[in-house]
Amino acid sequence: MTDETTTIAKLDELLIAIRGYDDPRRAGGEWKQAYRLLQKTDLPGAGVTHVVGMRDVARLAELIEQLRAPAPASALPPPEAPDAETCKRALRAFRKRRTLTLLDDESHINSHSPLTKGADSHAATAIVPPNDWPESIWRELVRQGKLRYIGHGCYDLTKQ
Repeated sequence: MTDETTTIAKLDELLIAIRGYDDPRRAGGEWKQAYRLLQKTDLPGAGVTHVVGMRDVARLAELIEQLRAPAPASALPPPEAPDAETCKRALRAFRKRRTLTLLDDESHINSHSPLTKGADSHAATAIVPPNDWPESIWRELVRQGKLRYIGHGCYDLTKQ
């Protein structure tokens, strides 16, 4: 607990120092220290990176307040895992979407020569899954090892 309070105290000091600048964007060293401290916390990394990258003083203050008084755990029970039949149908829809995406990619005429026909796709095979299915299903399929999460909402089939 003392480590957490010292982190918050140091972040408060850095916030005061950053606010002391005429232009908070010029406080490069302070922002760098704040970033290092925030990375060690339980705050979401993408949010921390965005706040520090944009040099947003107001959002930095909000992050420090979140550390000071964390939100209470949700009283809702965790959502149940989707059943096997739903996962099977969603995986079938994913495979259809992936096949259609690859066929569409292969059907484009090569821009180097007007005489070429479509060729096998060498593009990445990761796609954004059909939005007819909730995100929890795709996470469950990743957990089962049938899909793998690539990033930015894209998934790919695992090599089985």
